[in-house]
Amino acid sequence: MTDHCQVDFYLLATPGLDARRLACRLALMSWERGHHTTVIADSSMEASEMDALMWESPPGRFLPHDLDQENTAGSAPVIISLMSGLKATEVVINLCPQPIPEPDRFQRLLEIVPHQDSERENSRKKFRAYRDQGISPRMHEINR
Repeated sequence: MTDHCQVDFYLLATPGLDARRLACRLALMSWERGHHTTVIADSSMEASEMDALMWESPPGRFLPHDLDQENTAGSAPVIISLMSGLKATEVVINLCPQPIPEPDRFQRLLEIVPHQDSERENSRKKFRAYRDQGISPRMHEINR
């Protein structure tokens, strides 16, 4: 889709911030800007939990989304999928511990870094993996 994917890491700088709720906020912002977005969950159970969360978060807002299933694939601007089901889209929000393969297929890739230092090693590995592919990831500190 692009010559280079823009990769952004969102560092949860305050205890108690939830990566999944931030993923909902980022998906809403992406949709409001007219982008098709895929949120990648690590398991079917996490995908179902993300689906339930998107019905209530962000509060007072509607985020049109759907689980990536054969009968609904592509019917909503925000799709929740597994890494194995990742298809062409503009924006990817990765909630998995591994990096997205071939990130240059996408315009933007959003990674969320946990607050706890002990949980950040996978994010460090992903950062290095993208950098090794010639991408210069950006960092954003999230305080709320």
